[in-house]
This record gives sequence, C-alpha cells and structure tokens, in this order.
Amino acid sequence: MTSLPSAPASVRIDAWLWAVRAYKTRSAATAACRAGHVRLNGSPSKASATLVTGDTVTVRMPGYERILEVRRLIAKRVGAEAASHCFTDHTPPRPVLPALGLPQRDRGAGRPTKKDRREMDRLRGSS
Repeated sequence: MTSLPSAPASVRIDAWLWAVRAYKTRSAATAACRAGHVRLNGSPSKASATLVTGDTVTVRMPGYERILEVRRLIAKRVGAEAASHCFTDHTPPRPVLPALGLPQRDRGAGRPTKKDRREMDRLRGSS
C-alpha cells in the first residue's frame, strides 16, 4: 500500500475532490462546485469550503450521484489505491437499465440500406 502524506489541518473541498480522484483536474472540481453539483452535508458548497473528517460530500455526476464520507484529509493527489482509503463510498448501486431491442448489425456489414434504416426508425418509434 502506498503511504499517505501527513493529514493537513484543513483542506478545501475542490482540492480534496481532486486528490481522491472524483475529478480529473482541480479546475473541474472547482467548476462543479460553482455549478452547484457538489454538496457538503446536504447544502450547496463553494470550492473554498473546508472539510472536516466525518463530513458527507455529495457529487452529482452525469446520470447518478456519488455520496462520499470523508475519512481522511489529503491535499495532494495520490494513487488510486491510497485515495480509496480517504473516503467511504455510500453511493447506492445504479439501477440496471433494460436493454433496448435495437437491431445489431454484423461487423463489417457496411452501411445500412434504406430498408434497414426504415426498420430501425420503426423500432425506435420515429416517423
């Protein structure tokens, strides 16, 4: 296991989200805070909000929400395995979406013909 640096006294929420790999860049984490996609203990959070061990951070991602409980404060980005020890993930499992009955073309079959396109439109419900 990779050793973690010593825990700082306080960490900004955008830096922590970047450090635990919730976002690829710190600027993306800051932008998510500005857009209202990040909540700290249930209320919208600014990027400069400070975290305390035990806080709950809710991050809205496309299609689902991640609920993370802060177990350890880190300010620098670390490896994925070490980062996973800094939070507890309380995210509920995503619901399995039913597969649509769309036709699958054989690989290398070329472009769909006009007849094929009309059949696909009919199955999708398009007119």
